[in-house]
Amino acid sequence: MNAAQTMIYDAVRTPFGRVGGALSGVRPDDLAALVMRASIERLDLDPARIGDVVFGAANQAGEDNRNVARFGALLAGFPTSVTGVTVNRLCASSVEAVVQGSRAIEAGDATLVLAGGVESMSRAPYVVEKAARPWPGVGNQTMWNTSIGWRMTNRQLPTHWTMSNGEAAEQTAAEWGIDRSAQDAFAARSHQRAAAAWAQGVFDAEIVPVPGADLSRDEGIRDGSTPEQLAGLAPLFRSGGTVTAGNASAINDGASAVLLGAEGALDAEPLARIAGRAVHGVDPDAFPTAPIEAANQALARAGRSWAEVDLVELNEAFASQSLACLAGWPDLDPERLNVHGGALAIGHPLGASGGRIIGHAAHELARRGGGVAVVAICIGVGQGMAVVLER
Repeated sequence: MNAAQTMIYDAVRTPFGRVGGALSGVRPDDLAALVMRASIERLDLDPARIGDVVFGAANQAGEDNRNVARFGALLAGFPTSVTGVTVNRLCASSVEAVVQGSRAIEAGDATLVLAGGVESMSRAPYVVEKAARPWPGVGNQTMWNTSIGWRMTNRQLPTHWTMSNGEAAEQTAAEWGIDRSAQDAFAARSHQRAAAAWAQGVFDAEIVPVPGADLSRDEGIRDGSTPEQLAGLAPLFRSGGTVTAGNASAINDGASAVLLGAEGALDAEPLARIAGRAVHGVDPDAFPTAPIEAANQALARAGRSWAEVDLVELNEAFASQSLACLAGWPDLDPERLNVHGGALAIGHPLGASGGRIIGHAAHELARRGGGVAVVAICIGVGQGMAVVLER
């Protein structure tokens, strides 16, 4: 018996807010509930038909703790019979959610799965490491900011494996010969393309506004951004380095959802189908280039070649990372990469980003009337993940 194919019936997201910005007053579980509810209402779907809710979140240290997928579903008004599970593959958490949902459908365990992810980096809490014994009499405890970066890392790991992601982006730039001007030019392109796409209404089909938030589009986009403007920013991670706040993704808030189902499960035309997927591991400090092989493997599993690819949605964690991946795909026309901008402009709320790029690729294939898309994302601690979509 042939396995069921996984179709993407719809995909939605909130506009992405900047840290401390328009969405900073909204709890992550409420953001998750918002896109879950919208996914059901847009297709007039009885939520009781959802076989499972699989949501990604990278932090899970604050209001998103204790299975935000389940709490989001309850807040969305789903019946208690609809289960939920939260997954964590850091920046690829909502890609992982989509992959797990597709596996459940193809295995026959579910007919419909609601996948996606959420992150409020604004509301990520400070945490204090617990002492080895209760009520220590002396000494101080370190407080960690959980918004971004490593904390409480194991000292047995090599120090270069726990370098910051920004330092790894600098290392990638040096190893691949990517200079500052190339990074700033790529970042400016991302802002220009994202601003143009919003102005043209390209994102309208996938956006769910957040009630009470003064946010009509992604908050981080800078209209008219130019390489010359970005050239004036100071390096963040190394003296004389090339990675700046302008050519690195920001700290953001947002949520995304992707409605998955077996072929024919809904009386609606799917946006696209999942044709291949892969995850690939590398040394932790080499994580920026892990999507190269992940995408190659996903294409091979889909029976496709780079010559057949119409568009690529690559999560832009850093300009150096994106340019290195582009160099690693020599058969890809650079103009097909992130045709409507990427995370350098739109934002990167960790757990929600994968759902955004999968959702946008699916909507774009539908808008074009067909084609092949590759969705790829780098993951801290040395992983890359990719999904191939077809329509």
